[in-house]
Amino acid sequence: MKRPEYATDKVLKQFIKNALEEDIQDGDHSTLSTIPKDLQQSAKLLVKENCILAGVELAEIIFKTFDKNLKVERFIRDGEVAKVGDTAFIVTGSARSILSTERLVLNCMQRMSGIATLTQDWDSRLVGSKTKLLDTRKTTPNFRVCEKWAVAIGGGTNHRYGLYDMIMLKDNHIDYNGSITNAVKMAKDYVKKSKKKLKIEVETRNLEEVKEAISAKVDRIMLDNMDVATMKKAVKLINGVCESEASGGITRDQLKEIASTGVTYISAGALTHSASNIDLSLKAVK
Repeated sequence: MKRPEYATDKVLKQFIKNALEEDIQDGDHSTLSTIPKDLQQSAKLLVKENCILAGVELAEIIFKTFDKNLKVERFIRDGEVAKVGDTAFIVTGSARSILSTERLVLNCMQRMSGIATLTQDWDSRLVGSKTKLLDTRKTTPNFRVCEKWAVAIGGGTNHRYGLYDMIMLKDNHIDYNGSITNAVKMAKDYVKKSKKKLKIEVETRNLEEVKEAISAKVDRIMLDNMDVATMKKAVKLINGVCESEASGGITRDQLKEIASTGVTYISAGALTHSASNIDLSLKAVK
């Protein structure tokens, strides 16, 4: 799949630089003390658990950022099904370079594959509906680019990337402002004055707030922690004048029923904060 716009070369190289500095600092002494400088070897990425594989492209970027002479031969690509015993890729080159980047590659791929696998499973529950599955900002600090990329690989849709690319007025914004009407007016004034192209979403907790958000003319209304019956009434009230988003403690078992209400989106923090890592390993090719 095409790399998301937010996963730029600049962002990824900064992430990789920071991660390698955290791990290596003044040297990978285990490798430096035991592996000859000119030793050339190969290693294979072994899949030890059925999954939707993610992080293959990132792994190659990590290898080549550390050592441009490393060569990667891919057999399974991002978003493809991988089964126990499969070899995803083989990396060849400096044995020192392979060993020094091994853990970063595995940490990223195990986490990303877990998220992609969970996302694909949840997204499959929405087949036949028009509702799209969204992630949230409930991500690991400094690892957001990888986690959101993994959601996209798994077939989900990325919500706003951060605080800067959309205005989302949540309960605290509204309570601090006194009302949805006040908060939205201030947000619209800010957008006009700053000349920024920002959509405005408002979190609502009941049908009265939904009505107020409709009157305020926002781009999307979040239906937060509502039961399905209330959500159905809210979607009927909205009647397509803006997008709608179900959110708040969403579980896999609820997805089909929530989608049946006609909401535009279902957002779930669980895609990133509750995914289990997939068992992968990098093994020397003998």
